[in-house]
Amino acid sequence: MIRLGINTMIWSGRFEQADSPLLEKIRAWGYEVVEVPLFDFRAVDVKPLRRAVASSGLALTVSSALPAGFGLVSADGAIRRATREWLSQAVETVAAIGGTLLVGPMYAPVGELPGHRRTEAEWRWAIDEYRHLGATIAGCGVRIAVEPLNRFETWFLNTAEDARRLGDEIGSDSIGTLFDTFHAGIEENNISAALASLEGRLFHVHLSENNRGIPGCGHVPFAAVMETLRTMRYSGHAVVESFASSIPEIARATAMWRDYASSPDDFAMRAIGNLRPLFTADASEPCGANERIGGATA
Repeated sequence: MIRLGINTMIWSGRFEQADSPLLEKIRAWGYEVVEVPLFDFRAVDVKPLRRAVASSGLALTVSSALPAGFGLVSADGAIRRATREWLSQAVETVAAIGGTLLVGPMYAPVGELPGHRRTEAEWRWAIDEYRHLGATIAGCGVRIAVEPLNRFETWFLNTAEDARRLGDEIGSDSIGTLFDTFHAGIEENNISAALASLEGRLFHVHLSENNRGIPGCGHVPFAAVMETLRTMRYSGHAVVESFASSIPEIARATAMWRDYASSPDDFAMRAIGNLRPLFTADASEPCGANERIGGATA
């Protein structure tokens, strides 16, 4: 069964203890998974966060991104080793707070664009570092889902085809792929076909509209996405992702220059209102009242 979740970056750029009451609202709206953004894993107050998530009844995933100056594809071996150590600490923290998955573009900082195509050396560095990391975290109960981004945010990993190849060459049960419908809408010729190509390597899905607005109000074919996931017998989480446009640093980082709902709460409620029927309907049935959100093929 696919479980529907939401990332709290719709409300704020990082999840802190003061945000804990949000978990009860997320559960009350009908979500089953919460994804919290964490970036400084040394600063996480583990016990209160673990208690808050456990009491909410929500499953937990964690999203993150590499800090500036880090990278598994850096030509500097010391930087690669430091990044691997940072990721190991991140995984330990995710396990300590009761999470099962760390997701994000864990190869280079978002927005880093060196001005050249990915090199064979960069690819080999990533494979080697992920193999080491996979062996380190095996059996800890937490996996890493590596996210391809669009060409405007990274040069290293843009497509499902490359993500599949990366996962196959790493060959670890602990390292897989996060498929994000926003990035796929830019980079893929066919979103559903790209998604289907990840069968066996797909660890996580982000449901994000083509303009980062409310899922179901744009042209991402969410009905086709859900049908593909069912055909794949995917049994992980599918998480709504957008960002708090009211926070200047987030708006700048994500190019969010307008509001898509009257409030973050309104966004979350409208998103689940649009998507929930796709999770409960038989894959062979039309989308009915929500036909507008996915009637077209990708």
